[in-house]
Amino acid sequence: MLMTEEKRQILATMVTAPYVALATMLIPKARKSSGNQFRHQVETRAILIDYGYIDAILHKAALTHDIVEDLEDFDAGLLKNADIDGPAVYNLVMEVTRQKGESKPDFLRRIYERGSWNAKLIKCADRISNMIALGLGLNTEQAFIKRYCEETEEFILPIARAVDRDMCIELTDLIKSRRRLLGLTTMPEPAPSAQH
Repeated sequence: MLMTEEKRQILATMVTAPYVALATMLIPKARKSSGNQFRHQVETRAILIDYGYIDAILHKAALTHDIVEDLEDFDAGLLKNADIDGPAVYNLVMEVTRQKGESKPDFLRRIYERGSWNAKLIKCADRISNMIALGLGLNTEQAFIKRYCEETEEFILPIARAVDRDMCIELTDLIKSRRRLLGLTTMPEPAPSAQH
């Protein structure tokens, strides 16, 4: 999607430095595929920009969406008090955070059934980032890749269909390409169009 001049101006004035600084706490957290969780936070935000989503709270939450889940004993006050948007950002981060005792399917169903529009967008961008990295690292097991593709098809594609047709198409293509890496032939059905 081409970035409009109006959106470029909004992006140019958006202050996200406090959230980038918080996200750097995730640099030591390695990912299964490659890189670290800090890079993943930044990439999730970049995907939202690429799709034309320019909203300060959405961007700040994307930059910190894994921080509560990935850092034991994370001080929530750091997020809540990062700037004037802190409380709203914290609420959105918590919305996309898997709660203690919540199974992965229940977590994804919760986002699909009761998640806000922004929570769904973050989850889609998050999964696009994860799927891009999937299979690139030497430590990624084929069974994990297969299971992750199945999970994406079952739970994330319905979320994407609800919020962004183009994200749904990209996720479908990523599932196909990762299954080709594994030599699997089962492909998801084409994405039906969704309203923006």
